Amino acid sequence: MSETNAKYQIDTEENRAFMAEIREDLLRFGHQFPSPQGGSYYLGDDGTPWKDRPRETWITCRMAHVYSLGTLLKHEGSEALVDAALHGLMSELHDAKNGGWYAGLKADGGILPDKQCYAHAFVILAASSAILAGRPGTQELLKEALIFYDSYFWNGEEGLSCDTWNTELTVLDDYRGLNANMHTVEAFLAVADAISNDEYRVRAERIINHVLEWASANDWRIPEHFRKDWTPDLECNKDRPDDQFKPYGATPGHGIEWARLITQWALSVPAFEERIGVVGESLRQPAKYIEAAEKLYHRAITDAWNVDGAPGIVYTTDWEGRPVVHDRMHWTLAEAINTSAVLYRATGKKEYANDYAQFLQYLDEKVLDHVNGSWFHQLDRNNQVIGTVWPGKSDLYHALQATLIPYYDPSVSIASAVKKGLKR
Repeated sequence: MSETNAKYQIDTEENRAFMAEIREDLLRFGHQFPSPQGGSYYLGDDGTPWKDRPRETWITCRMAHVYSLGTLLKHEGSEALVDAALHGLMSELHDAKNGGWYAGLKADGGILPDKQCYAHAFVILAASSAILAGRPGTQELLKEALIFYDSYFWNGEEGLSCDTWNTELTVLDDYRGLNANMHTVEAFLAVADAISNDEYRVRAERIINHVLEWASANDWRIPEHFRKDWTPDLECNKDRPDDQFKPYGATPGHGIEWARLITQWALSVPAFEERIGVVGESLRQPAKYIEAAEKLYHRAITDAWNVDGAPGIVYTTDWEGRPVVHDRMHWTLAEAINTSAVLYRATGKKEYANDYAQFLQYLDEKVLDHVNGSWFHQLDRNNQVIGTVWPGKSDLYHALQATLIPYYDPSVSIASAVKKGLKR
């Protein structure tokens, strides 16, 4: 193995050093995100804030999570940064009148409308990570976030979460979506690990079972958008195929991300089973979930990786697997790095280690910004930087996790794994 190849190969000293270098660059890059009241500014290409853009709750939560990880990793300045983001969540972004959290605030301080399940899932993730980082006030933040989420988003009868309320919480939108449910699974697993409450692990399983039913019936391309009765709306946003949060068609990056979360859940089952002392049908068969995760991963990689004459993962495909939006998003690559590593840990199959090395080489050659730091968030089909969907570099969440998840226990949420030192 050449020195260059070793840099991209999982478990080599060269790869560990490469990941550590990327991680420190990312953590340094994000230091200017806090606004005076704590809400996260959207970061520009060189890490300076774009103060004319909204300060959004989901980005603020992600930065709280990132610098909670930074705190656990002893990155200098992380405590103050996570505390700033937490202050934003406890003050300007919090709706003291109606409850919950605004979608965000406009640059002039006006309220962005609606209460988003997506954003509230990230509040739970941020609070869970901040608890592990030992930050003050986070127990109360998590308690409030869980109570609010249970009251307005979680549907215990369906085993799924709804998507969007109006700001006053009087009207529930008919749209149902899996993006918010995916990050709900992430948040529920983080809570279960952080505060040892396995109720949320059971909830994650219920969501996962729905997703696998829909995916297996659709050739392992996951429907993203649904009507009020949870029937798939496969033509949603066909006229706006590159929508930032609701693109038309299948999103291979989500298939990859679901594969990782499902594998994490499945790997956590033995310890969970021992704790509760009850063995259910699904708990006896964690291997079937990992096999399903492999099918999701393979479908996404087959449809999207290196399929249009240039390296990279296309953003979306139609329901036959043909590319629709050819742009490459940085978060998709980050999840491909994570999931290939996690599946390698779970199965021992060399193909996943080989995929990981390809993704790392592509990251180094096309997606890492070696001048300004961080990762380019959007490239076109020729791997030229563009910003039609994701201008600038809004946050560090996906990228930072991709430097950690490959080397920590894949059965445990990343902040808990870092806190406990559960390295692989």
